[in-house]
Amino acid sequence: MRHLVIFLLSALCCLSASAEVYTYIDKDGNRVFTDQPPRGNAQKLELTPRNAMPGSPNGVRMPPPLYAPATPALPPGPPAYQLLRIIVPEPDATVRANDGGLIVSVSSDPNLLPGHLYRLLLDGKPVGEPGRSPVFPLSNIDRGTHQLSVEIIDTLGRTLEQTPNQPFHMFRVSLGDADDSHALQSASR
Repeated sequence: MRHLVIFLLSALCCLSASAEVYTYIDKDGNRVFTDQPPRGNAQKLELTPRNAMPGSPNGVRMPPPLYAPATPALPPGPPAYQLLRIIVPEPDATVRANDGGLIVSVSSDPNLLPGHLYRLLLDGKPVGEPGRSPVFPLSNIDRGTHQLSVEIIDTLGRTLEQTPNQPFHMFRVSLGDADDSHALQSASR
């Protein structure tokens, strides 16, 4: 008997809500809506179809699954370096070195974490081998304006942090410059 009552109650719950709706004005002048057809001058309302998702029973939306589809695990995000900058040379500095030599010094906060390396870029191209040292000696840099940038990379070579490009100007005296200045001095005598 108990199973029969449960079956009947579940059958009632599963019935489609397709009842008809009627409206009328009661004796007090109020509009009344009901699913029971009253005697008298009630109007049957034509309802628009209900919004139901296709394939969902009785228009009931099913919640999304509690698990995500199997996707390959992504590596953990890069650590948050609070600061990464080039200390030497300063931005837009003029470096006077006839041999084109320059020592670049960088700083990060926190200090370089295990498994991470610094990589120096000169005019967008890596210079030397990445390493843990924040000091990069460069030599024979051509005259003119150049861009420096430094990256922090992981052992797979992925860039974790990078500074914006920072310009500097290399000033080198050449023999042509000395001949030109000597010619100018001779001409002014």
